[in-house]
Amino acid sequence: MASILGSFFRWFGALTERRGEQIAVPGAALVSDAVPRGPDTALQISTVWSCVELRASTVASLPFFAYDYQPDGQKELARGSRLYSLLHDSPNARMTPFEFWRAMVMNHDLRGNAYARIDRDPRTGEAVAMWPMPADQVSPHVLPDGSMVYVYKLDDDVAVLSEDNVLHLKGLGNGTIGLSKLEFMTATTDEAAKAQDSAQRMFGAGGKPTGVLMLDRVLKAEQREALHRRFAEMARGNTSRLYVLEADMKYQQISLSPEQQQLLETRRYGVEEVCRWMQVPPVLVHHSNVTTWGAGIGEIKDGFYTLTVRPMLLNIEQAVRKRVMTPRQRARMGVEFNFDALLRANSKDRSELYAKMVQNGLMTRNEGRQLENLPRINSPIADQLTVQTNLLPIDMLGQTQPTGGSHAPAQDPVAQ
Repeated sequence: MASILGSFFRWFGALTERRGEQIAVPGAALVSDAVPRGPDTALQISTVWSCVELRASTVASLPFFAYDYQPDGQKELARGSRLYSLLHDSPNARMTPFEFWRAMVMNHDLRGNAYARIDRDPRTGEAVAMWPMPADQVSPHVLPDGSMVYVYKLDDDVAVLSEDNVLHLKGLGNGTIGLSKLEFMTATTDEAAKAQDSAQRMFGAGGKPTGVLMLDRVLKAEQREALHRRFAEMARGNTSRLYVLEADMKYQQISLSPEQQQLLETRRYGVEEVCRWMQVPPVLVHHSNVTTWGAGIGEIKDGFYTLTVRPMLLNIEQAVRKRVMTPRQRARMGVEFNFDALLRANSKDRSELYAKMVQNGLMTRNEGRQLENLPRINSPIADQLTVQTNLLPIDMLGQTQPTGGSHAPAQDPVAQ
């Protein structure tokens, strides 16, 4: 029996490679009575919403560029190309790039897969538009020859798209399809939803626990009904009246208080659990139990950018190169997010980076000014790579002299 069940889960498990429709959900449940929470329900959990919005908005806020490779190995922005316009300016007639990539990342984070239909020029094959398709309306299929098609259901229409016409962003999975994150985190989202429901019921009743009135005698039907009417408001918690128990009546609590249930602790732990699934530091979704803004937040943000955002950007770049670009474009062009744009909100770090780049000959002054949207300086030295010459051997001190005015570059002491 065990071997039969093992074979069953190996066949229908999420990591299984199979022909036909691909399965992105777990083959077995960790908690048997956990209720699956779809996107509409899961996004009502504040931590899920905050994590998804933070990840999607961070990725979507970065400029996405297309470059032309030059014969000398350098690259230049391909501003006049269709690919540059598609990625940086307008992915389709209805969306801005920010809206497009935010929708794609949201589908990727919730369902493990994001899909976009690619419209191409029939003459050149170049992509001219990309339209996101909700992941719940797309089912990927592997054909007997190993190729893939995507079945897209829209209202009463069904479209079958080849893999060359679909941009597919895959989350963690077997390489053919990403695993549906919401399905795998069912136990976590169900626990968080139940804790939220319990808190709503408890505080909606004025925080009053359920209880019973105990007497040492049997009441008549009309007496029992009178007691129900008299103490109904106390049970509902709608008033702050003082109730008096008569004739040796005793009140016995039969439900746990929020403190006894450890409800607040459970909800705090639920925030950390969701953040762990989403790879988001809890402090970035305002979980004050971890740390506060200020001490150490810079390192936390850098870790989030490096370990969470950067791998997502690389995934998108490679998927665009493989699925959106034509073979001719791949031979002479490249695509890349401007990861340094994350520094734009921090003027101190940005200034320090430019200073080091200019002082060590990695960037000209005009290149730095261009990144800050400042006008060019009409001076030869502003377009030259310069380095500091303060680190000289002792016997060469005083040998470096300016040769053409106050703005002339210093002579190379090694060449003297």
